[in-house]
Amino acid sequence: MTPAQHAAPSSAMPTRTLLGIGWFLCAMFFFYAFVQRVAPSVMVDELMRDFAVGGALVGNLSAFYYYAYAGSQIPVGVMLDRFGPWRLITVAVGLVAVGSFVFAGAETLWMAYLGRMLIGFGCAFSFAGALNYAAIWMPAHRFATLSGGAQMLGVLGGITGQAPLGAAVEAFGWRPMMLVIAVFGAALAIACGFILRDRPRPDGSTPRPRLLAGLKRAAGSGQVWLAAMFGLAMTSAMLAFGGLWGVPYVMQAYDHHKAEAALLVSCLFVGWGVGAPLFGWLADRYRRRKPFMILGAILSTAGISAAVYLPHVSDVTLAAALIVQGLGASSMVLSFSVGRENTPLWAAGATVGIINGCVVGSGAVLQPLLGWVLDLAWDGTMLEGARVYTAAAYERAFLVLPVIGVFGLLIALVVRETHGESVEV
Repeated sequence: MTPAQHAAPSSAMPTRTLLGIGWFLCAMFFFYAFVQRVAPSVMVDELMRDFAVGGALVGNLSAFYYYAYAGSQIPVGVMLDRFGPWRLITVAVGLVAVGSFVFAGAETLWMAYLGRMLIGFGCAFSFAGALNYAAIWMPAHRFATLSGGAQMLGVLGGITGQAPLGAAVEAFGWRPMMLVIAVFGAALAIACGFILRDRPRPDGSTPRPRLLAGLKRAAGSGQVWLAAMFGLAMTSAMLAFGGLWGVPYVMQAYDHHKAEAALLVSCLFVGWGVGAPLFGWLADRYRRRKPFMILGAILSTAGISAAVYLPHVSDVTLAAALIVQGLGASSMVLSFSVGRENTPLWAAGATVGIINGCVVGSGAVLQPLLGWVLDLAWDGTMLEGARVYTAAAYERAFLVLPVIGVFGLLIALVVRETHGESVEV
């Protein structure tokens, strides 16, 4: 039996065990995508030195992941609705592995851009694929919990891409570690090809809804756009601070080595990893979304403000503030529940695409923007070929993060409560 025959949808319903393993592989793809997302944060000095660039261009290099990821979310959602997750996710994971090989071997900045773009486009199917798989195969009342579970695995990827990867980069170099990451992706793609299933029709064929019907339905819902803006606000600090600029900031402000700084910044992901399944479970348990979104916005804004602007804090206080930030910001998982519950099942992929496009779009904008602000404040100091920015320059650049957090709180206050009930038409 060929892999295609093995994985192709059939009229027989898959077992619960097979479906559970399939969802776990989709969530592991999000783990893998998160490692890719934050990996440049522990390579900043090396990338500046190898490509002879400053903060703005390093931010742009990292953000090429987000350009491709965010820009393709709506097409990804439409394709998932129409074609199902099996082929799309399998090919997407393979594309990420290819992009990782390209990035690892890049000798010019443009080749590095290409590698990051391929990685970002493939990763665009990760979280959307996990949510789509949950939507088509799992009970609706478990959607928020499964969304939180996928986020938890994703954030474990974020933690892996911080201190452990930072230590490995220092020991072996960034290029060998990108090759290791590429091999992992190739293995995951093979597993997805054999395990994942598309949902069959009664006659055994794959559903074929009208191509743009789901997008039209999702884009016409104001609640979907409010949910997207809330998700964007909650994710901003994680993508801008945790995903790139937090590690060099902590190195400069606290005089820590890279591994120590990465360990502290990874506390943000620890909070996120705990909070995502917790918020999902609480929202499903009480069938309420809005109160937990408000609480999350308050905690995330307070956490990032304390982490950056409390004077002369200890490492323990910094770690605690970042845990609080991640805990609160993880309430962004509820934006997908709000969106899902305001659109029918046949528009689930497009709904996730719109929300996730806005969520990840914050990284595409903020990473190079903060790098540009840092370049404006640069005093000319260099260390081993890399630009060195002062702690004050970082703090000035980070001012936008609590402002965006307040914006998220305002959005949460006007979102309509869904009580866990989904639209059927």
